[in-house]
Amino acid sequence: MAAYASLHSRNFRFLLASGVLSVIAQQMLATVVGWDLYQATRSAVVLGNVGLVQIIPPILFTFIAGYLADHYDRRRTAMLTQIVIAIVGLALAAAGGSRGVTLIYFCLFLAATARAFQWPAASALLPQVVPMEHLTSAIGWQGTGREMATVGGPALAGALIAWKGSETVYLMQAAFAGVSALCYAAMRVAREPTEPRPAMSWKGVAEGVRFVFREKVILAAISLDLLAVFFGGAVTILPIYAQDILHVGATGLGWLRAAPAFGAALMALYLAHRGHIRNAGVVLLFSVAGFGVAMIGFAVATTVWVSFAMLFLTGVFDCVSVVLRISLVQTRTPDALRGRVAAVNGLFIACSNQWGAVESGVAAALFGTVPSVVFGGAATIVVVAAIAVMSGSLRRWTNRPVAEAAAELHSTKR
Repeated sequence: MAAYASLHSRNFRFLLASGVLSVIAQQMLATVVGWDLYQATRSAVVLGNVGLVQIIPPILFTFIAGYLADHYDRRRTAMLTQIVIAIVGLALAAAGGSRGVTLIYFCLFLAATARAFQWPAASALLPQVVPMEHLTSAIGWQGTGREMATVGGPALAGALIAWKGSETVYLMQAAFAGVSALCYAAMRVAREPTEPRPAMSWKGVAEGVRFVFREKVILAAISLDLLAVFFGGAVTILPIYAQDILHVGATGLGWLRAAPAFGAALMALYLAHRGHIRNAGVVLLFSVAGFGVAMIGFAVATTVWVSFAMLFLTGVFDCVSVVLRISLVQTRTPDALRGRVAAVNGLFIACSNQWGAVESGVAAALFGTVPSVVFGGAATIVVVAAIAVMSGSLRRWTNRPVAEAAAELHSTKR
C-alpha cells in the first residue's frame, strides 16, 4: 500500500524512531519541570516564564541553525542536539533537592538551544531518506509517531512523578534522548554532491526568510499557526487546572497533557492512510477555527472527562493544520533551502508555543485562569477570520499530490 511505502526505507525508520524518542524526552521534561515549578512557587507567572526562557534560543540561533543544516551534515547535527538534551536531564536529576527555579530555567535554555539546531536539520533530512512520491506517507507517519510520543511522554512522566518522584523522570528523559542520538548515528545518508561551502554571510543566512516572504501561501499558513497557538495555547497552565480546578494531581496532569496528542495521533494515522487533502486551504482555516472552539469548551468544563474530550479535539484539529503546513513547506521548498526554510518555520512554531506560554501565564495571573483561556480561544477564531479575508492564496490553495507539486517546482527552476 502507498500509505506504508515510506516505512520500507531503513533510514526513514531510524529517522522516525529518533523523532519519536526525542519528542518523548521533550514532553517528559516539559511535564516534570511544570510540576516542580508549580509545587515550589504556586505561581502562574513562573510557569508562563518557562516559555520566555525557551523562546530566546530560537530567536538567537534559528537562522544560523538553518544555514548549518543546508551546508553541513544534518544527521550529525541532529545527533549532537540529542546528546545535549540528555546531559540536561542528567544535570537536573543530579541536582536533587537543590534544584530550583534558576537551575531549571538554565537547563531549559540549553535544551531549547539544542532543539533550535535539531529542528532544521531533522526536517531537512526527510527528503533525503524517502523519494518525493512517498513524502506524504512519510509526513503522515512522522505525525503519528510524534503525537503518540506526545501522548506517552506526559502520561509516563505523570505516573513516574506520582510513583518515584521527579529525579526518575529526569533520568528517563535523558535515556530517551540518548537512544534518539543513537538512532541518528545509525542512519546512513549519502549527502548529495554540492558546490564548495560559501563563507557564512547574513545574505546566505537570511535567504530562507526571503523565500518564505516570496511564497505568500506559506507565509499565510505559518502566520495562521503562529497567531492561533499564541492565543489558543493553555498547556503551560495545565498544572493549575490539575491542582486547583479539576483536582486530579500529577497523574491527572500527565493525562491532560497527553489528551491533545492522543487526538492528534489518531488523526495523523487517518491522514497517513487517506493521502492528500485537495481543498487544503479551506480545511486548514476550518481546522484552526475548530481548535479555538474546542479550547473555549475546555476552559469552561468542570469535569475531568469533558476537559479531556475538549483537549482531545484540540489535538485532532491541530494535527490537520500541522500535516497540511508541513506538506506545503516540504513540497514548495528546493532542497538547497530546506534547512533555512525549516528554520523560519521552526522559529514561527517556537514563537507561538513559547510566547503563547508567556501570554497564558500572565493572562491567568491578571484575569483568572478560566477567563484567560476563554479569551484565547475566542481570539483564535478572530485570527482565522482575519487571515481568511486577507489571504486569497491560502483560501485557494489545493494540496495536489506530492509528485505533481514537485514537478511544478522543478519546472520553475529551469
